[in-house]
Amino acid sequence: MTDRTATGGHMLVQHRAVLSLGSNLGDRLDNLQEAIDALFDAPGLSFVALSPVYETDPVGGPEQDDFLNIILVADTRLTPETLLERVLNIENSMDRIREVRWGPRTLDIDIVLFGGTVSTDPELTLPHPRAHERAFVLVPWADVDPDAELPGHGRVADLAAALGTAGVRRRDDLTLQPPA
Repeated sequence: MTDRTATGGHMLVQHRAVLSLGSNLGDRLDNLQEAIDALFDAPGLSFVALSPVYETDPVGGPEQDDFLNIILVADTRLTPETLLERVLNIENSMDRIREVRWGPRTLDIDIVLFGGTVSTDPELTLPHPRAHERAFVLVPWADVDPDAELPGHGRVADLAAALGTAGVRRRDDLTLQPPA
């Protein structure tokens, strides 16, 4: 995925990035807060929105505990590759283990959307190839930006409504702090 407008890991044009964060091991809420803080500790991301916290049934993979999931929206001039590197470094620093596909994890951060970038690169497919099938992505995303469009699939609020909320429970008793 080469963008000729990129220089030194930064782009000349600002893009809207949508990130899906989830955790189902350890102190799930603390894991999400730590990830939010880490994402914004380094320059390059400007906070836009943070969804409410949702508790969700695991999708695919082995039997495991429920997840806490959120959507985080940011503007950035980072390249998609630089943002991916930051995401992977944060996951690794929080002991993310990748032994079982869709297995339990302390932290999972997916780049769901990066502006209008379309990529089939196996390292970073954009938009996320399964986002349109995931209520744990679409329902919280619809909370913060219902009119957003998922390229190739339609309006986020319509996609969320079509999937329904089975297995996705809003947890208003749990709150996260946006980055300072």
